[in-house]
Order: sequence, then C-alpha cells, then structure tokens
Amino acid sequence: MFLPNSRYAKTPVVQAAAADGRVVNAVKRRGLPAVAGDAAQVQGQDKLDVIALRTYQDGTMYWHIADANTELQAPELTRVAGRIIDVPSR
Repeated sequence: MFLPNSRYAKTPVVQAAAADGRVVNAVKRRGLPAVAGDAAQVQGQDKLDVIALRTYQDGTMYWHIADANTELQAPELTRVAGRIIDVPSR
C-alpha cells in the first residue's frame, strides 16, 4: 500500500466507522518516538527534502526530520533561514 521508505510503510491498517456509518480502512495513528540526532541550522531556501538529501542522500526521507520536531505544519520548520531544527541520525 505504501512505498518501503514511507513513514506509513509498517503502520497497521485498521477498520473505522465513518461519520455516515460506513466501515472504512484507515492507517492507525502512529506514535512518535524520541530520536537521537543533531541540531541543524536552516540555510537560505532550504526545504525538508533538501536537508534530507544533504543528510541522508535521500530526499524522500524528509519525514524523519519532520517527525523529530514539534512543529505541527512541517513547512514551518524551514520558513525562516537561521532557525535551528533537529535532524535525526539514521
């Protein structure tokens, strides 16, 4: 259902009741474990995929960085150059 490197790849699918009473399949909510890593400063026009490419040599792993930070909207992590964010080790 999901690519192997997706944050949802190993997340169980469960059945849930929709508002109209139908039973639908949904991805189970996943907890976010604490991760070890380093602080990094956002540079210029950085985006999470650029930081992931620079750090992990794989831009699709941006979600590891998003999960390591408490910002509710991931794009806010890189909105301001100079911000310090957590970048987890692999």
